[in-house]
Amino acid sequence: MPAGSVSSGSKTTSLPRRQLGRYLRDMRTQSGLTIAQAARLMEWGASTLQRLEKGQADRIRTIDIRELCRIYGVPDLLAEGLAGLAQQADSPSWWHAFGDLIPETFDVYVGLEAAAEGVAAYQPEIVPGLLQTADYARALYRLAYPGDTDAALEQRVQIRLQRQALITRRVAPATVDVILHESVLRRVVGGAKVMAAQLRHLADVGTRGNVTVRVLPFSAGVPLGVGAAAFTILDFGTDRAGRPLEPPVVHTEGLTGDLYLERPADVRRYHRAHENLQQCALDGQSSRHLLRQLAKEFLA
Repeated sequence: MPAGSVSSGSKTTSLPRRQLGRYLRDMRTQSGLTIAQAARLMEWGASTLQRLEKGQADRIRTIDIRELCRIYGVPDLLAEGLAGLAQQADSPSWWHAFGDLIPETFDVYVGLEAAAEGVAAYQPEIVPGLLQTADYARALYRLAYPGDTDAALEQRVQIRLQRQALITRRVAPATVDVILHESVLRRVVGGAKVMAAQLRHLADVGTRGNVTVRVLPFSAGVPLGVGAAAFTILDFGTDRAGRPLEPPVVHTEGLTGDLYLERPADVRRYHRAHENLQQCALDGQSSRHLLRQLAKEFLA
């Protein structure tokens, strides 16, 4: 296999290729080029570019990705991220280490989340980004990025809020099912007023038809028999025959990088874990009651 290329394999993750394809399709569309026009500039057949955009290319050369980025006018930082995706080795799962081929500022997860039709999550420490208020997000970012200017901080907050269009848009909003450990509700982020507003927001958003927010109370003990870290399961919908359009993905976040799992046995295990946590959690109505009660206590 030529240097600087990645081949696909039936037993390996296709996630980096799929994400690369999504970004390239979006960049081509933003540049105003059709598949035929862009392929002609690359001296390719249209089907070659189409397979690349669908994440189905047999071989990906980083030199080709850089040339496509040049044609599309992709900013340098984003181009570096796409080149990094092109270089990711195939494996049964994908560990994306920050700063390893892909710049730390290139957020792989956000692009993946934006394509999801279903999000199932468990969070034992903080409110998930899709459900955060601006003040709650701002308080977290101040801690995570102490060197940021005020402008950079606000840009991070706005990007986080823009992600929430996934569940608030009028057309085909994603279905979200979130389980929050009770410790999330009592852990103070940003002060009492910020927490009160955040808890009220969780109660309000849980009334949306496409969003379910459940609280796992302290009294539930340890439902899985082991401590469970935060995880998110992303589903991408099915075709008319009921087959997944893309393999579902489990995402877990760490201090030095993110782990993405798409092996069916791994995904099933996380789905079972989520279902077990659901059974031990409060139902939606009881969760909203607790959220509103704790919001009042923060302001007492």
